[in-house]
Amino acid sequence: MSIHPSAIVAPGARIPDSCTIGPFCTIGAEVELGEECTLVSHVVLAGRTRIGARNTLYPFCSIGQPPQDLKYRGEPTAVEIGDENTIRESVTISRGTQGGGGITRLGSGNLLMAYAHIGHDCQVGSQCILANNATLAGHVTIEDGVTLGAFCPVHQHCVVGAHAFIGGGTIVTQDVLPFSLTAAKRENHAFGINKVGLRRKGFSAERLGRLERAFRLLLASKLNTSQAIEKMREIESEDVALVVEFIERSQRGVIK
Repeated sequence: MSIHPSAIVAPGARIPDSCTIGPFCTIGAEVELGEECTLVSHVVLAGRTRIGARNTLYPFCSIGQPPQDLKYRGEPTAVEIGDENTIRESVTISRGTQGGGGITRLGSGNLLMAYAHIGHDCQVGSQCILANNATLAGHVTIEDGVTLGAFCPVHQHCVVGAHAFIGGGTIVTQDVLPFSLTAAKRENHAFGINKVGLRRKGFSAERLGRLERAFRLLLASKLNTSQAIEKMREIESEDVALVVEFIERSQRGVIK
């Protein structure tokens, strides 16, 4: 194990021999790291924080500190992080609250750029990108494959659907449709599907065509949402079915 002499590691912390702990890192007693993690320097890990294998944490990121919630009274809550994430400078991830389920989760293969924030009780999937200063308030759900642009705040309890792309500077106060390209002009709009991003992820022309047809019904026809959903059900596509299910379970309404 490589632990710099200036690092402070509390007794009880579980750190495999394959990990590298850089200078001036602070690791609490209830922290558990997976194999081959690298803490570059000045990283703070606190509370009941469990981090999987092959994660890289850059200077001044802080994970597992108490949530920024005035209702929190020190109850034992946690942060759980998967494998192969890149967590850049000054990222903050708060632990959960008793009222929100108790656990803040981050999946695997994510890139969190500098100054991104994941608030208490958020559930973030895998293969996501949170660009610089993207901020998630408490109880936000980010599904797999999402790209959240720089300086995007997301309101409490919002859900961002799988493979959505949100342009920089968009203030998200409603749910974001899966597969969508959503951004702010004078107000927030879904501009269709995230075509370039989906192509890069291997979506076939046929899959993209069916999604485009569904999004035209939803966004560009004269049908209301209920009428558009009925027409969308006629399209034989698991992706379109996912969009329909997402709209029907939305609690905050979706950005159209």
